[in-house]
Amino acid sequence: MRALRVLLRKEFLQIRRDPTILRLLFVMPFVQLVLLANAASFEVKESRLWVVDQDRTTLSAGLVERLRGTGRFIVVGSSVRQEDGNAALMTGHANAIVAIPAGFAREIQQTRRGTVQLAFNAEDGAQAGVASSYATEIVSRYGAELGAQLLPQALGGADRDRPVRGVPRLDVHRRYWFNPALEYRWYMVPGILVQLVTIGGTFMSALNIVREKEAGTLDQLNVTPINRTTFIAAKLIPFWLIGIVQLTVGLLVAVAVFRIPIEGSLALVYGAAALYLVAALAVGLWVSSVAETQQQAVFVAFSLLMVYILMSGLFTPIRSMPDWAQDLAFLNPLMHFIALMRGVMLKGANAVDVLPRLAALAVGAGVLMAAAVWRYRKGAA
Repeated sequence: MRALRVLLRKEFLQIRRDPTILRLLFVMPFVQLVLLANAASFEVKESRLWVVDQDRTTLSAGLVERLRGTGRFIVVGSSVRQEDGNAALMTGHANAIVAIPAGFAREIQQTRRGTVQLAFNAEDGAQAGVASSYATEIVSRYGAELGAQLLPQALGGADRDRPVRGVPRLDVHRRYWFNPALEYRWYMVPGILVQLVTIGGTFMSALNIVREKEAGTLDQLNVTPINRTTFIAAKLIPFWLIGIVQLTVGLLVAVAVFRIPIEGSLALVYGAAALYLVAALAVGLWVSSVAETQQQAVFVAFSLLMVYILMSGLFTPIRSMPDWAQDLAFLNPLMHFIALMRGVMLKGANAVDVLPRLAALAVGAGVLMAAAVWRYRKGAA
């Protein structure tokens, strides 16, 4: 432990004495956070729809088919209970619900008015707003089309052949879950914050070790009695702590500047961040093992991070990717941490809700660190 304390003191002194590193770690990330949060936007192609049909008539089925037939909505599940739809919205399996109440068809026959509820996951306000407009237009058009039909045929009974006079009206009640104001910054900022923590941790851990190679001090350290585990821990712990500080400052900026709520547990956020930073630093350690100069390290790290970020779902929705790309994205710890951050901050998700994400982060951190240490040992041998 004494050797680790001495090495940690050395690392922190090196960081403090290098103003360039300090600017890269604490100034640029938050300049980028403010700029990217105001500049990024999304194109919406489709929404995953959960159907709560409590009426179970031809008319309710026709409405669902109209929504499906446009290609804008993909029905991912259906149930009679509203709670099932709410659970699908919480877990991310669906991002929209259409709820058709019992008596929907009879109400249209008797009063020429019906009620349909549309609920949207508004974490991504832009997507929810566009999906809401599409759905409202489709439902309204369907109501107009019912005016030319013999609605009693859908119900049966003595009035089977009596046409309904007038154009039925369907009242749509919309709800935007998790982001009532449809503020797209609420969706972007948690992801951008994760991205900036990733860039800082990966680049700095890679450059720090490569700098030792260029200066020739790495060989000197390798022949000292210090074991390699202690050396690697001393190299990575400072940047792990700096990553936690960056995350803290970023959360403060998110709340103070962008008014983003934190509905869930901060302890859960920091626990996930602790796992994720191990994975991010492991990538930097791996880069340091294959690069001989800082220029090479920057090039390799940049190449990896471009793929890392683009396959994370930050700028490109994962479900819009080809199947093979979705499979690769599932192996990306960055994707899991971004989804977890959005879920905890905006949805108030608890540990059970994000347990698959936590498990993926834990496995990713263990595998990446083991691979990086193995490669580092092999390179140093």
